[in-house]
Amino acid sequence: MGELIRVPMPALTEERRKDLIKVVRAEAENARVAVRNVRRDANGTLKDLLKEKEVSEDEERRAQEDIQKLTDRYITEIDKALQVKEADLMAI
Repeated sequence: MGELIRVPMPALTEERRKDLIKVVRAEAENARVAVRNVRRDANGTLKDLLKEKEVSEDEERRAQEDIQKLTDRYITEIDKALQVKEADLMAI
């Protein structure tokens, strides 16, 4: 007895859904910025290694290409998650 609590929640209004979509878009943009910051830091580290002659120019260029591929992959994943969440919020 007494194990269940019911809390009536009103359905989301269209206005509230649009507000939540704005929040989701802002969070997605924050995630994209974070990914780009990691890319910038990694490229900076590569440039330092190149200056110290610990890697060749070819290795640095290949590593930068790999970093860019990873960046593109994760930004695409963020965009897909954003689309799914927007569709979920607009579903009645």
